[in-house]
Amino acid sequence: MAQIQAYQKQASEEQQKLKDKMGKIKHKIAIISGKGGVGKSTVTVNLATAFAMQGKRVGVLDADIHGPSVPRLLGLEGQQVKTGPTGVLPVDGPLGMKVMSIDFFLSEQTPTIWRGPLKMRAIRQFLSDIVWGELDFLFIDLPPGTGDEPLSVAQLLPDMDGVVIVTMPSELSISIVKKAITFAQRLNMPIIGVVENMSGFVCPGCGEKIEIFKSGGGKKMAQEAGVPFLGSIPIDPTVGEDSDKGTPFVFSHKDSAAAKAFMEIVKNVDEYVKRKQK
Repeated sequence: MAQIQAYQKQASEEQQKLKDKMGKIKHKIAIISGKGGVGKSTVTVNLATAFAMQGKRVGVLDADIHGPSVPRLLGLEGQQVKTGPTGVLPVDGPLGMKVMSIDFFLSEQTPTIWRGPLKMRAIRQFLSDIVWGELDFLFIDLPPGTGDEPLSVAQLLPDMDGVVIVTMPSELSISIVKKAITFAQRLNMPIIGVVENMSGFVCPGCGEKIEIFKSGGGKKMAQEAGVPFLGSIPIDPTVGEDSDKGTPFVFSHKDSAAAKAFMEIVKNVDEYVKRKQK
């Protein structure tokens, strides 16, 4: 009986700590996709950067335990977390962003070979033990699929503002990403909208748009599911170049076709958040 009471007390304290930490963050948005390789992490870091460019206090949580990529995309590879008087501090990213990833706890090239319970525990600690401070936005980059990590975040953050779902125009991607929409709906996670990445290629010389993977599939999928469509991002060589350099393209190539298209998506996300505040 005493053990049960001790466990209940510990669980209650952990829940209160999570509530206290997350209560200091105004808006919490997760970026998900049923499929890998659609540019979900790139969308995450550029969303975060775009809001930081507007003067917002922004945090980014890389919740992909097995394949963390946020540190590389933000030029933070090799960084390590530090401990302050109040706990573990997130790594300082560009434009004052606060960033956390399992990558900051591991040596280079070390794989994370964990089962579900360990991953769920790690995500809880990222949310409740890290000293995020007061933020306007926390963007959470979730791994592909509908497994442990997305489920953990959904359960730990029932007051989340919503999720952004990323796909690419191919029929294969759309058929898989539909599951992410169903996942969010079944867990009562508000869907902010769908982003179609790699939506055609705009020739930098002549300006002609070439449909490499077709386009419009993401918009059609959103319409069929009855969820908002946030916009399309064309294929742009500068996106890959900036990602390799660890610099978000919305910051380094503001006038690129991809950046201009992406800022429309940012505008739609911002309008969603403002409507929800009313």
